[in-house]
Amino acid sequence: MTPARGDHEARRRDVSEAVWRVLSARGFEGLTLRAVAAEMGASTGLLTHYFPNKRALVAHALDVLDRRSQERPRRIAPGDGSPPPPAGLPRLRAALLDILPLDGAAAAGNRIWVGSWDVALADPELATAHAARYGRARALLTESAADAQRLGELPGDVPAEQLAAGAQAFALGLVVQALFAPGEFPPERQTALLDAYLAGLTGAAGA
Repeated sequence: MTPARGDHEARRRDVSEAVWRVLSARGFEGLTLRAVAAEMGASTGLLTHYFPNKRALVAHALDVLDRRSQERPRRIAPGDGSPPPPAGLPRLRAALLDILPLDGAAAAGNRIWVGSWDVALADPELATAHAARYGRARALLTESAADAQRLGELPGDVPAEQLAAGAQAFALGLVVQALFAPGEFPPERQTALLDAYLAGLTGAAGA
């Protein structure tokens, strides 16, 4: 008997939650059908209805990671009813701060993201999908950079896409340093380094 659609969706949510718990505890290296099944208290046979192989499981895990990242509280889009930062440089700064491992939850999420890079790079299709995720994030940064240019906060002689790409690259590089050496890159230093980076850009605008 085929499960009702509601039952199927509920089971899929259970699977996604189990995938996330395994990722959080073991990273992509420990993500297996057996590990997810054990987390659910189910058989691996049940999971093959959703994931016929490890690659399908990894692809789903990357989607879960992306969705979880989008759903977590963010400075650029507060979910508590407070207004977002003003358009332009304040919003660009908030978006970049949202990338950094400034607290325990953000550090844990970033560790999973960094762990996903090797997994995605090993498969051209997964790599393309992962590049698209970073591209979407870069597009949002580009919007804020363009607003900052219109407001005279950032130089107008550099394409907004270039400013956004540089800012994203800076933030991701800082993420790696902070994860490997958290004692050397505590939250306050990460924030100061980001502010110094942005100050360098705004300095060009005021020259």
